Amino acid sequence: MSTFWSSWITILTLVNIAACYWLIKWTSKPKAGEATEGEVTGHSWDGLEEFNNPLPRWWLWMFYLSMIFGLGYLVLYPGLGNWKGTLGWTQQGQWQQEVERAEDTYGPLFKKFAGIDIPVLAQNPKAMAIGKRLFLNYCAQCHGSDAGGGPGFPRLSDGDWLYGGAPAQIEASILYGRGGVMPALGAALGGPEKVKQVATYVASLSGREVDQAVAAKGAPIFAAMCGSCHMPAGTGNQALGAPNLTDKVWLYGGSIGTIEKTINGGRNGHMPAHKDFLGADKVHLLASYIYSLSQK
Repeated sequence: MSTFWSSWITILTLVNIAACYWLIKWTSKPKAGEATEGEVTGHSWDGLEEFNNPLPRWWLWMFYLSMIFGLGYLVLYPGLGNWKGTLGWTQQGQWQQEVERAEDTYGPLFKKFAGIDIPVLAQNPKAMAIGKRLFLNYCAQCHGSDAGGGPGFPRLSDGDWLYGGAPAQIEASILYGRGGVMPALGAALGGPEKVKQVATYVASLSGREVDQAVAAKGAPIFAAMCGSCHMPAGTGNQALGAPNLTDKVWLYGGSIGTIEKTINGGRNGHMPAHKDFLGADKVHLLASYIYSLSQK
């Protein structure tokens, strides 16, 4: 924050507290011509008369104590521009302390499962209950609470994997993240007609009923432009994260119109790395739970 804005906030805050104090003192003083304490002021409405009764002393002291508390707080904690407070408190520091306390409490629990192989751990009901809670906290926002996925977010319970469904591959995906890129090929293919031909051929790979004449025109184009990633038969390549186009599982949708959109504009998928955020022990337990979903 610049010096100007820091000074502006500081002055505005202190002036407001001082103004509150002045307002209370000013309104508490008797004014010339006012009725004395306990007398009728002369205001009446519907038969009700107003008496000059000041605020109770305890109520005034509550106002004063609130202002004293506010000033003390602003000395101890950040609140006056760039002033950091005498306690040196920061929200990052408090968060880190809470994380460390949680690690001290729950770390041994995760450590207990860290040395167990994922297939074995997937059979442990207690471990899976913990893994499910981790999944709901950190993964359900994208993959759904039932791991059913959504457009652009893979389903994790069907045995179809972009980068492989072996325990080590699932764990690596969570630890280090994944970045999938499908380049935009509309211009490279030669325009909308060619894109439609390729999209029709791709749809035919999973057994869809399509115009076979159009699909036949798209086959050689697919082999030349797409086969290097998706393999000549369209079976995909897990080393690249290139999806299998023959299994009726679609990450962004399998209609010909959606396939054309994917070919034209490309796709960018990003799975963030969780190694630094969750740690290896939690990831191991989480990977075990995700592995168990595809084994049912």
